Amino acid sequence: MPRGELEALLACQKEEFEKFKRAGLNLDMSRGIPGRGQLDLSQEMMGILTTTADCMGADGKDYRSYGMPDGTPEAKAMFAEITGAPEQNIVICGNSSLNVMFDTVAHNMLLGVSKDICPWSKQGKIKFLCPSPGYDRHFAICETLGIEMITIPMTPDGPDMDAVEDAVRDPLVKGIWCVPKYSNPEGITYSDATVRRFAALCPAADDFRIFWDNAYIVHDLYDEGDDLTDIFAECEKTGRSDMVYMFVSTSKISFPGAGIAAVISSPANTAYIKSVMAMQTICHDKLNQLRHAKFFDSREKIILHMKKHAALLRPKFEAVCDAFERELSGTGIAEWTAPHGGYFISLDVYDGCAKRVFSLMGELGVKLTPAGATFPYGRDPRDRNLRIAPTYPPTGELATAVDALCVCVKIACIEKILLG
Repeated sequence: MPRGELEALLACQKEEFEKFKRAGLNLDMSRGIPGRGQLDLSQEMMGILTTTADCMGADGKDYRSYGMPDGTPEAKAMFAEITGAPEQNIVICGNSSLNVMFDTVAHNMLLGVSKDICPWSKQGKIKFLCPSPGYDRHFAICETLGIEMITIPMTPDGPDMDAVEDAVRDPLVKGIWCVPKYSNPEGITYSDATVRRFAALCPAADDFRIFWDNAYIVHDLYDEGDDLTDIFAECEKTGRSDMVYMFVSTSKISFPGAGIAAVISSPANTAYIKSVMAMQTICHDKLNQLRHAKFFDSREKIILHMKKHAALLRPKFEAVCDAFERELSGTGIAEWTAPHGGYFISLDVYDGCAKRVFSLMGELGVKLTPAGATFPYGRDPRDRNLRIAPTYPPTGELATAVDALCVCVKIACIEKILLG
């Protein structure tokens, strides 16, 4: 646009901004939080255990007492249905996969990946590879534990594997964070070729580990959801099964904060994890494990349950993408993803504008994930990525918030263009 038209458009958008400001919005779109309707889908679970007999395992064990630190057979069978992994390779933990990931990194720092390998903390300044845009809490684990982070660009097929293969030549590179299906925030599912290249990695460090955070393994928005190649099957072919930890939970299947999580790995890794866990806890909440296993007693029931989630979420995702298409398409100031599942939409605005958009939305009473959070150390080198979490607000309020977001994007980007 000529400068005069830009200035007129900016004035118009600022008028719209003031209207939204007077509306007194108060919305939190900063995290992928299930809405109340989603939580209600699992409410029946709360009444499953009502008698003493209900609290017994199939072998007669009383799950109200101590024991079974690595989890109940019923919970392992449930996660086997979800992941396809052998039950003997599954370790059931508490209510949070994030907690399990933190513990796994911390254990490796303090004790090593096995009893025969030197702890990471005694090997120097270790490093993790961080595909970006990525999950801010992965990066926070590294920062908390003093691990240096190396940014790996994301591509439409997943992490840039040329960059990964080059980086793992450094023996101080000990891990990589991955959200392989419906990645956070872009919603990318790793291609078959990418998964195979992960399985074929030849890192310089024998104790290098892939942290395979499969948070959205059954979180399809459409019947034709993305397919993800089984990394363990590929690792079996390359003889590198010890290289992978998979993390999964029911946090966005049942109740966040009151679900169950699991770590899945090779027999050798699993045995070592169990030995460490035995020193850490007598047991996790077996009644919650049993409650979930009774409620999700087959793969068919899990899939049906997730279709109910999708029916609630799909209109929200489509409302966001429709607004972006209507207001931002063809402007040259924004690009976005339209994922087939997961919990986020990634919005890239004009370079140097994300922080300004975040600030403007804050003035309107809408809380977004901070600009830069999807990159290590909170530093987006182009200051352009914003993670949009459409799951929590009611659809009507969400539509208003996204219209406001489009106004803020236009204001920030026109200001940047006019400043040259």
